[in-house]
Amino acid sequence: MKTMKHLSIFIIALAFTAACATQERTVQPQSQPVNVEALVYPELNTFVMPELTTFELDNGIKFYLVEDDEVPLINLRMNIRGGSLLVPDDKVGLHSIMTNAMRNGGSEAYPENELNQLLEDRAARIEFGMGLTSGSATLNALNEDFYDLLPVLVDVLMNPMLPEDKIELAIRQTRSGIARRNDDSQQIGFREFTKLIYGDDSPQARTTEHWTLDAITREAIKDFHSKVYSGKNMSIGLVGDFKVDEIRPILEEVFSEIPAGERNELDFAEVEYDFEPEIYFVDKRDVNQSVILMGHIGGMRDNPDYAALQAMNEVLSGGFSGRLFQNVRSDQGLAYSVFGVYGSNAFYPGQFYAGVFTRSEATADAIEAVKREMVRLQEEPVSMEELEDTRNSILNSLVFRNVSRASVLNQRMNNDFLGLPADSFERYIDELREITPEDIQRVAREYMRPGDMKILVVGHGGEIGDQLSRFGNVQEIDITIRRSLEEEEMIAGDADGGSEWLNKMAHAILEDGDIEGTFVQEGSVQLNTPMGAINMDRTERINFREGTFLVEMRNTPQGDITIDVSPDAGKVLVGGQEIPLPPAQAQQQIGEYLTHYLNILAHRDSYTAELMGSEEVNGAEAIHLRLRGDRDLNFFLNPDTGLPVKLSYMDFNPMMGDEVEVAMYYEDWQKSDGVAVAYTVSNKVAGEAQATIAITSHSME
Repeated sequence: MKTMKHLSIFIIALAFTAACATQERTVQPQSQPVNVEALVYPELNTFVMPELTTFELDNGIKFYLVEDDEVPLINLRMNIRGGSLLVPDDKVGLHSIMTNAMRNGGSEAYPENELNQLLEDRAARIEFGMGLTSGSATLNALNEDFYDLLPVLVDVLMNPMLPEDKIELAIRQTRSGIARRNDDSQQIGFREFTKLIYGDDSPQARTTEHWTLDAITREAIKDFHSKVYSGKNMSIGLVGDFKVDEIRPILEEVFSEIPAGERNELDFAEVEYDFEPEIYFVDKRDVNQSVILMGHIGGMRDNPDYAALQAMNEVLSGGFSGRLFQNVRSDQGLAYSVFGVYGSNAFYPGQFYAGVFTRSEATADAIEAVKREMVRLQEEPVSMEELEDTRNSILNSLVFRNVSRASVLNQRMNNDFLGLPADSFERYIDELREITPEDIQRVAREYMRPGDMKILVVGHGGEIGDQLSRFGNVQEIDITIRRSLEEEEMIAGDADGGSEWLNKMAHAILEDGDIEGTFVQEGSVQLNTPMGAINMDRTERINFREGTFLVEMRNTPQGDITIDVSPDAGKVLVGGQEIPLPPAQAQQQIGEYLTHYLNILAHRDSYTAELMGSEEVNGAEAIHLRLRGDRDLNFFLNPDTGLPVKLSYMDFNPMMGDEVEVAMYYEDWQKSDGVAVAYTVSNKVAGEAQATIAITSHSME
């Protein structure tokens, strides 16, 4: 009855809407075409630059104040001169761990819970952050609360408790990010392209690693904190509902006790860059499109040609009107997305690049198409119409740079921080208005080198094939996430011995040393859970060559479950329903099969084998064979038979928030259809027993 009532209401509402629409159509006169040319547009309101008050304390802190009584708020933004540039190489990531622990740990006077409650009660916000060359601290509050919260900000900023548990939490969260950093092709592309431009170990390209997190201590954080948070490294901007003559003495009183300290020098080593054409590739098998970045080093912000370079970049890749969008994406259909930038930084050269997201089979064609547009920009001057469209596009977008008093204040503070003239923005506008077609062609010829670019492709190697070979010798980039510095430095074992023992292992398991067809095995699994042991029967049909996996699990708590996956897609059948799996989830489902010894042997050409000596496993000596590939694997082999007794590798465990050792122990090897299989397998994660697999039969089809 209730359903019928709701249905009736819906029908009545639908009928009423239709009646209103019909009535509106009967009373509206027929629309007439609009003469766009005759439209008169009113002039835009002129933005009035606010009055800016600046002053400096004896300890070096500089203030920028702008009154704005439109809303009863006061926003404080602090610029800190110091960032990850100042962090030692062995502690990369310390700056973000510090700011995270500062905010989440509070101070002795305002510990975490009290601080959060205080801010929540007043609908206020205090935040800290830090990047490559600068940090930030912000306080946003109602004007009536601002004066009470200002000392709170300063106390938490200068006297953070930095409790060990908050530091450890921030480290665990960062480890989680490291474990997921290869999930997204775009993230991989920009990260690795930055390394190609500046060098792996440069401050601009360094990445936080597990071993750099291992080196971060509370004492190291405290030392870094005292280095960056001092008066000579601070500038503070306020905009909001206040009077300068009233707030200034309060600011002087609150901030005058901060020690002056030493001014941090933001010195970058000169970038040693070679203009050489190079092609790089990251093989990511769980995607069906390519992320392409192609370019070279950019320039400095103080370059007299800065405005012309920005106009050049706008012609090439400026949104919907750019040539890349019009010609590569729209006309040729070679890209889902195209973009580009000519970067010009204040402290070190920026990057010039064009980016393309395209389907795998069109990768090389997309690269060629982008290069043609770059060359055309050098060989053919742009028309006056295209230049005017470009100029208007840039100028119209810049209108939004000065939409508020806060944006004007931030611009002035940033210019001072970067060492740029206060009127840099106005100069840029004037220079844009004077640019000619000849200027565009000149800077394109002088600063853009399409024949000497570094090209990086992140995509599916199986689908891309040999397309990239037309651009030169393809250099594959290893993005394996390593757990220790020793692994990163790739302490070499005996390569000849490794190859020999890998062959022994292959012939011990596979009669002819190779595997073809579909592998089938029957058995049961016992999972150890906090609620007790769960037992289920399992049938697996696996084609290791093609990467297809069909797993039928019976007697599970959810009933019978079938998982059917391939490298590109998959589905789960449970409770009579079919649930599709996107590629990323499909890869997660088959994760345990990717480290199966049969899968390793089917793709052993993808690994580098190293003999690392011998170790004791379960009271017996075993040969340690390390395989380097997408993931580093450690096999421990019976020295008499060549069969594995153990496999171990590091993997991120989201429940533990850390990288942990996963170990598989193999026993009771039996051979059938030319394939030997361990009929008893025990799985341990971080030393804790997780599962036991018992095989009852296996065969090849």
